[in-house]
Amino acid sequence: MSIKNLYQTGRPVVSLEVFPPKKDANIESIFEAIGQISALSPDFISVTYGAGGSDNVNKTAEFASFILQKHGIPALAHLTCVGTDRERIRQTLDEMYAKGIRDTLALRGDLPARGTPDDGFQYAEELIREIRSREDFCVGAACYPEGHIDCFDLDRDISRLRRKQEAGADFLITQLFFDNDIFFRFLERARNGGVTLPISAGVMPILGRSQIERMIFLCGASLPSAIVKLLHKYKDNPDDLRKAGTEHAAKQLEELLRQGAEGVHIYTMNKPDIAEYCMDYIGRV
Repeated sequence: MSIKNLYQTGRPVVSLEVFPPKKDANIESIFEAIGQISALSPDFISVTYGAGGSDNVNKTAEFASFILQKHGIPALAHLTCVGTDRERIRQTLDEMYAKGIRDTLALRGDLPARGTPDDGFQYAEELIREIRSREDFCVGAACYPEGHIDCFDLDRDISRLRRKQEAGADFLITQLFFDNDIFFRFLERARNGGVTLPISAGVMPILGRSQIERMIFLCGASLPSAIVKLLHKYKDNPDDLRKAGTEHAAKQLEELLRQGAEGVHIYTMNKPDIAEYCMDYIGRV
């Protein structure tokens, strides 16, 4: 089943996210972790495009195919376009197709220091159009509850989101946030701005202080006072911080579903125990 069809079933879509390893990582341990995560039977699993700045991007298609073929779970392969010429993007799509992958998440990606190729893509909406030129592909896109980190105008951010919709995106997944009120305010702005696509709310459990500091710098997500207090309370106890951060995420997910979110997307950080805790918690909804 194409992922876009999952949003037409009338029930919330629950998805998980994993990332390929860096070059020096233990591949077998990652396959084992992804197998355990797949066993939780989410509606789909997304695979990011090159972990931690790695150039090992061909692993995305390999891991997505493993999830799809070995475990029978729909797999969403991320694809970034900025800094890559059009021919390489087309080759990558061919590789995905050959591995049975028909669902992609079209992303701009981080701007490279060396600049972008003259024949490359500048924006995600251009990549969406390229993918949609192939009839068999379903395309997801990203959205940002607090606005993209490079955009200071929230209205302009919604306008860009609408252009992704017009380019042919089938559904949206949000960047992480830690306060559900932020998501629902964003959802209201998006709907008022003409965005009608299904939107899954992305939630990342807090596993450590350095992780959160890195993510808020990269994404521009704000920290509510409840999270700041957790970081302070458990500053000398990383194990308890991990437990409290995971519980906070699980409660976020439960509340989102109770308030009618069309989908929730859990950034698992390749941790089966974190994914299982969150899936068990929201299974009560």
